[in-house]
Amino acid sequence: MSLYRDTCVVLRVQKLGEADRIITLLSQRHGKIRAVAKGVRRTSSRFGARLEPFGHVDVQFYTGRTLDVITQVETVDAFGVGLVDDYARYTAACAVLETADRLTAEEGEPVLRLYMLVVGALRALSGRQREAGLVLDAFLLRAMGFAGWAPAVTECARCGTPGPHAAFSVPAGGSVCGTCRPPGSASPAGETLGLLDALTHGDWELVDRTQASSKREASGLVAAHLQWHLERQLHSLPLVERRVSATAIDRLAAQIRTVVADRQPVGENLDPATG
Repeated sequence: MSLYRDTCVVLRVQKLGEADRIITLLSQRHGKIRAVAKGVRRTSSRFGARLEPFGHVDVQFYTGRTLDVITQVETVDAFGVGLVDDYARYTAACAVLETADRLTAEEGEPVLRLYMLVVGALRALSGRQREAGLVLDAFLLRAMGFAGWAPAVTECARCGTPGPHAAFSVPAGGSVCGTCRPPGSASPAGETLGLLDALTHGDWELVDRTQASSKREASGLVAAHLQWHLERQLHSLPLVERRVSATAIDRLAAQIRTVVADRQPVGENLDPATG
């Protein structure tokens, strides 16, 4: 029997048979792991409650033929306690987990930076020291940087001319100058682009001084940029409290829905309960 241990965040769970579950975890050293937890749906299970989404756990596995098997679980942080009774924080945390799951298509590939981003975001959300939407946007921007999709904010995404610029185009990759600006680009406030840069680099003093309208506008741009590059919509993002009223952002959202629908493979299963 080949045993190994790792510290993990539980991303999602799926039923298997009458009493088992398949647990998808993001681990510190082994990347994404899908493993079987036997008997955890029984009331007599020793560690079933620890293997729920948002759990930060120390897990022992043994290597199986197709899926590894979980043999021991110890709680490191119970982030769910600070999330389940707050709709805004709960839905933001769901978006964090779904994004992490989507960004780690390959199992067994170390993704330490993403793991640390997820743990940091869940800790900030459960700690309730900052607005849930801002924590989520900061996580999404940094996660896109991890994936190589970070939007250009301080320079033109096409020609590299230093900004700030007055236009933002998701298909072009972010901020664009007047020469490179494609049709349909949004025209966010200058404060909005400054907020995106502050969220990326953790300048929370500037974030706290930003007007609510710019925060809403930034949230719309971040969500649009992420889903454009994922080539699909996240199930959890529509549930997050977003009150973006800018007409340009609404047009971007419509464009993304069209592109995602066109790129979606025929017959692909999008049911989150079945994977």
